[in-house]
Amino acid sequence: MSGVAERLAGLGLRLPEVAAPVASYVPAVRTGNLVYTSGQLPLVDGKLQATGKVGDTVSVEEATACARTAALNALAAAAAYAGGLDAVKRVVKVVVYVASAPDFTSQAQVANGASQLLMDALGDPGKHARSAVGMAVLPLNTPVEVEIIVEAA
Repeated sequence: MSGVAERLAGLGLRLPEVAAPVASYVPAVRTGNLVYTSGQLPLVDGKLQATGKVGDTVSVEEATACARTAALNALAAAAAYAGGLDAVKRVVKVVVYVASAPDFTSQAQVANGASQLLMDALGDPGKHARSAVGMAVLPLNTPVEVEIIVEAA
């Protein structure tokens, strides 16, 4: 078991299967030593963890958990296109989209769910640049979508 896989296991997690695209795209693309993931949703066994807008029908705590799950799904996609989990050398950039109620302004707090998962899984190589963006609506009415860019071996 790799160091990252061991860290995930210590968190009670495992890398999930890469979710099949719901439209005309691929889960990730590798160019040179960078892997760019498509936006990943908080799917567990093919089912969204929650639906709705954060600050309305979805709490910050629920959305933070969704961001964590979406980041795990993004890590799975990145690993699949990098050549395995051990080939992921570092997380470069994370973008977290948050479907937000009109007066919701804690997108960064929600995004911490994704950031913390990546740092817990990879240690220092999991530290990254990040954007947390409020959106009116996201695909399938998901509250959170996460994309990452990783450096691969």
